[in-house]
Amino acid sequence: MSLLLVYSSNPIILSHKITISSKKVLSFIYSYQNNNNHSLPSLSKHPHQHYFLSPPKSHTSLSISSSNNPKFYKPINYSPKMATCVHSSRAEPTKNCDTDRSQSDHHRYRYINYCRPTFSDLLSCTPISQNHQKPINSKEFNEDSEEEKVEDLWSKMVEEAKSDVEQEPILSSYYYNSILSHKCIEKALANHLAEKLSFSSLNSNTLFDLFLGVFVENREIINDVKEDLRAAKERDPACISYVHCFLNFKGFLACQSHRIAHNLWSNGRKILALLIQNRVSEVFAVDIHPGAKIGRGILFDHATGVVIGETAVIGNNVSILHNVTLGGTGKTCGDRHPKIGDGVLIGAGTCVLGNVKIGDGAKIGAGSVVLKSVPPRTTAVGNPARLIGGKENPMRLDKIPSFTMDHTSHITEWSDYVI
Repeated sequence: MSLLLVYSSNPIILSHKITISSKKVLSFIYSYQNNNNHSLPSLSKHPHQHYFLSPPKSHTSLSISSSNNPKFYKPINYSPKMATCVHSSRAEPTKNCDTDRSQSDHHRYRYINYCRPTFSDLLSCTPISQNHQKPINSKEFNEDSEEEKVEDLWSKMVEEAKSDVEQEPILSSYYYNSILSHKCIEKALANHLAEKLSFSSLNSNTLFDLFLGVFVENREIINDVKEDLRAAKERDPACISYVHCFLNFKGFLACQSHRIAHNLWSNGRKILALLIQNRVSEVFAVDIHPGAKIGRGILFDHATGVVIGETAVIGNNVSILHNVTLGGTGKTCGDRHPKIGDGVLIGAGTCVLGNVKIGDGAKIGAGSVVLKSVPPRTTAVGNPARLIGGKENPMRLDKIPSFTMDHTSHITEWSDYVI
């Protein structure tokens, strides 16, 4: 048993309820067996007096003595099963819930409120400042808004995951391993992609370390991930939650895998980048060359059959449906793939071929084959594609099509459009 020292200028009373009061309170639990023949002594105030709880010489008695009064000695019987619980935080005195107990009750458990003004040493009596708070750094409250949004988004995803587990308990292990066991979105995404893309010769632990390293060194990627999640949630009516997109939307997962591969490609690790491209193509049926440049807020809706070439460039807030090809026209080398502006909507089954420009806010109808550049805020439809309203005076869109996801507006006169 440890030697405990109490140093206090306040009265310290050991009564039947076993309480000790002082300025600083630290509670621990002590269990003992009452003795009918002995009542516990009361210690009156004595300034600067040290009271000791002396270790017992046997397993059935505990002595209390004073350094200034060695004659004061009273045995206390206690249970051999003795539990001590020391809290590392300051706590309020424990309330006795059994107020109806008589002195003759033989209950084993009592609670003692013991004071210790510091946590480094049981015998230390160093006072604690009443203002024991770290100085506030104003910079901590002026964090980048992007990082705050990422944290808010991750908190939302954790809440959604917990709700999903409540609805479907059989998924608890899956959600724990994928979301709830991770402290941040970077680790969760690195783990999820590693599990998806690993194979027998390249295990998930290796890929996890690789992916997490990319995310940590390039914080901008996580901001792009966040915007992609919001794009899916806001534009796709089939997306019921952020965590649903994060875990199940292969278009989203393929896009984030490409962000990693593009980072590796840009840093000269082309062999590894091409390997990731191949695995993404096998697992998600999305083939994006690691050299392609993709902005943020991207929605690959359904995504099956999407092919994007090496020199293609996709702007911000673009929506692309399944079976879309952004390819070349043959064996031409160099800059040979399309450039897609901000806010563009490309319908399902569309082919955009060659180094052509699709202007900001333009819309390409489903099944179109685009071989020439499309002006901003216009609609191109057909094979070969033509502008709605004609080449000389095309009809202009008043809304950003990638946000509205409207595939049919302004298609009224099928004979009056020419590129």
